[in-house]
Formats: sequence, structure tokens, C-alpha cells
Amino acid sequence: MPHPVSQRRSLLQEARCQTCSLSSLCLPLALELEDMSQFDAIIRRRAPLKKGEPLFRQGDRFTSVYAVRSGSLKQVTSEGNGNDQLTNFYLPSELVGLDGIDEEHYPGSVIALETTTVCEIPFDRLDLLSEELPELRGQLYRSMSKELRDDRRMMRLLSRKTADQRLASFLVTLSDRFRRRGYSPYSFRLSMSRADIGNYLGLAVETVSRILSRFQQQEVVAVSGREVNILDMQRLITLAEEEEQPTALR
Repeated sequence: MPHPVSQRRSLLQEARCQTCSLSSLCLPLALELEDMSQFDAIIRRRAPLKKGEPLFRQGDRFTSVYAVRSGSLKQVTSEGNGNDQLTNFYLPSELVGLDGIDEEHYPGSVIALETTTVCEIPFDRLDLLSEELPELRGQLYRSMSKELRDDRRMMRLLSRKTADQRLASFLVTLSDRFRRRGYSPYSFRLSMSRADIGNYLGLAVETVSRILSRFQQQEVVAVSGREVNILDMQRLITLAEEEEQPTALR
């Protein structure tokens, strides 16, 4: 029987971009096979993170970006007053750490929500390789652009939406992220707790639970623990997008 350490090394060695099921979503998606081999050569495969284990901590020196291969992570930023703000969730194929490029330090701690594997991509080597491979540089820019767009969407969500709209938008967005990864957009498991969701959306955990109960009563979703089944996607989208009515008209 193989030794656990040897088995783990074997699994890490077998992980390659050419055989990864997420290659069509990740950084090398636009690369030819030969170019993909060059990209693959700069990647460091890391041992899986356990639930609650940090990938890096806020203030650590920026050295790499990371592609999530399996599992999920959350990003938490501390302002120093004891209040931690959850600022992002990361799913398979998504890049982690791009927001550390500017100040050369990671602005938040990234923590595994479950057993999670990542590919570490040293940024200095990625920067050099992207000069040789315009397709890789273009994909890197698109990833940065998407992160900026998601940040703006989140700011609009927190500043303009009601509590019901925030949670509906969160579920619709999560559904779309699962769909793009080849999973069911109607039935999925939440790796994050309701407290994490509330922190992310600026809501109390009791509010999150109350809204989920209301959505269930309206037969929009069915929730059992962390298992979510979307029963009426169009209604959920409408809830996320509908304008808030003046109090006098309610």
C-alpha cells in the first residue's frame, strides 16, 4: 500500500494544466498546447489546505497569484478595530491574490472554507512569461478586469439594494458561477456559513435566515442546511432586480 506522503506527492505531480478539467476557465485557456507547457512549468503545486487554514494572511508580502483547483476560499479584511469584513469568495478556476499587485502586500487574509487545492503561480515568472505569450497576458488582463467589475457590482449591491435583493442577487450570482463551471445552476451546496454570507452582504445572520425562510414560503428556493435548490429562477432574478417601492405604496 502506498505511503500517504508518497501518494500525495504522486497526486501533486500528476496535476497538469493539459489534463485539468478547469483549463478552459483558468489562465491558460487561450494557449496552444506548447505554450501551455511553458505555463505549466512555472506553476507550483501545493498540498491541499484544510478547512480554516489560511492560504496567506493580510499583510504578507505579495509573491504569487493562485488558481483554485477544487474547494473554495473566503477573503477577510481587518481594519484593526476588531471588525473583520468578508470581501470575497473564490470558487474553482478563479484567481486569488490579484489585489496584492499594487502595494506588494496582500490586503486581506484568504482562508479555506473546506478542503481546497490551489495552483501557485509566482507573479514574477508569470509577468515574464506573459511578455512572450500575448494570449496569456490578455487572459490575465481579463481576469483583472473581471475582478474590478465584480467589486463595482458589490458596491452597488451594498449601497442600493434591500436585504431581500442582496440575498437574491447573491444566490443568482452564485448559481451563474456554478453554471459556468459545468455544475447545476439550480442545486448546489453552500460552502460558506450563513454568518459568512451575512458578513459579506452587510446583513445580520438572523436577517439571512429570515429572508431564506421567506423565499422558501414563496416557493422560490428550498433550503436544507447548506443545500440550496432554486425552484423558480425567474422569480429569484426578479427579486434581485426589482426596484424598491416607496413606503406609502406598499
